[in-house]
Amino acid sequence: MPTVTSAPSLRRRDQAWPFWPVVPLYPYGQRPTQRVEVVKDQVWTFEQFQGIFYVVVPIRMTVVRLQPTGLLVYSPVAPTPECVALLRELEDRYGPVKYIVLSTVTGIEHKVFVGPFARKFPRAQVYVTPHQWSFPLNLPLPWLGLPRDRTHLLPAESAQAPFADQVDYALLSPIDLGLGPFGETACFHRASRTLMLTDAIVAIPAEPPAIVQIDPFPLLFHARDSAAETIVDTPANRRKGWQRIALFAFYFRPSTLDVATTGEMWREAKQAPVRSRQHYFGFYPFRWRPDWPQSFAALHQGGQLQVAPILKTLIFNRGPEAVLDWAKRVATWQFEQIIPAHLEAPITATPAQFLQAFDFLRLDPSSEASPALPAADFELLQQIERLLLSRGIARPRQPLLNSQESKKREA
Repeated sequence: MPTVTSAPSLRRRDQAWPFWPVVPLYPYGQRPTQRVEVVKDQVWTFEQFQGIFYVVVPIRMTVVRLQPTGLLVYSPVAPTPECVALLRELEDRYGPVKYIVLSTVTGIEHKVFVGPFARKFPRAQVYVTPHQWSFPLNLPLPWLGLPRDRTHLLPAESAQAPFADQVDYALLSPIDLGLGPFGETACFHRASRTLMLTDAIVAIPAEPPAIVQIDPFPLLFHARDSAAETIVDTPANRRKGWQRIALFAFYFRPSTLDVATTGEMWREAKQAPVRSRQHYFGFYPFRWRPDWPQSFAALHQGGQLQVAPILKTLIFNRGPEAVLDWAKRVATWQFEQIIPAHLEAPITATPAQFLQAFDFLRLDPSSEASPALPAADFELLQQIERLLLSRGIARPRQPLLNSQESKKREA
């Protein structure tokens, strides 16, 4: 069983994150951290949570032990005093943080932490995925807070990295989305047979993760069917709220969700038992249909590996060849577990199971929904796609080359 550790002190200042206005996500200036020992004396995850409108999901960094001494940090989280203290404990036992890996090109919710994190560990070298960009201005990396004198691009070949004797990596060729590229770096820690990913793959748990239960209010907020209901903390309500949050997080607006009219919201707000700012003054617009659990069951897919619907609809189908080439390279590693930056972790999985998650790229490019996923749940994502295309912000989907064209390209 993984060992979960929190810092001994739970004072608010130990969980403080003063730079939250840069990316204003809940829980804003207070970010609790849990450390989980995944592989004894070798692999740890540091769990936090974040979200919008109480749609909270885990976010994590992974730390692996290097031999003969030292640590590598993959995809840092907010370096609160609590988080840093938990990592200092590992440094005391296993040596200093030597390398910090910024594993994504696009994910601002990951990139925002790297500069402040690197300054807490001034001896660590920072390696970033190539083709970094920022919006609305594309600024140099030092302007984004990364230390100028010890920030490097990850070499194109994994063998050229200073940690190549213990950690392999594969760069996903940048996918041109129009506004900017998408890219991700997968890392493989050979000693523990652990694959580290950022956003490419997830597994959705049916039960709320431990980190989001530190502050159960978001779960209980979304467990209600109307604003007039009293918030009651029970295991069933935590589970119900979590499953609805998962539907929000992956579809934005699943087909089993309706939105109340302004008049309905005003009338219910007057009846709300609590009308504080935390409760959004009694306003609650969501109307879940009775069959919403079936929608979650389809999304859950028994907890198996999958590519998130957002990536299926808006990102990976813009560069299917590059994604499949990357997935095939990753699948050559003999990993036994996967640690993504969100949702469930660790996930027991084989390279074949990992590769199978990308089979949707070989299907009809006009549809993202697999037979297990209701096409109606993709409606809002497809509306967003059409809007981005009409405004010239996004690039059109790219077809997957057929086998003959692939052979010509390889020749």
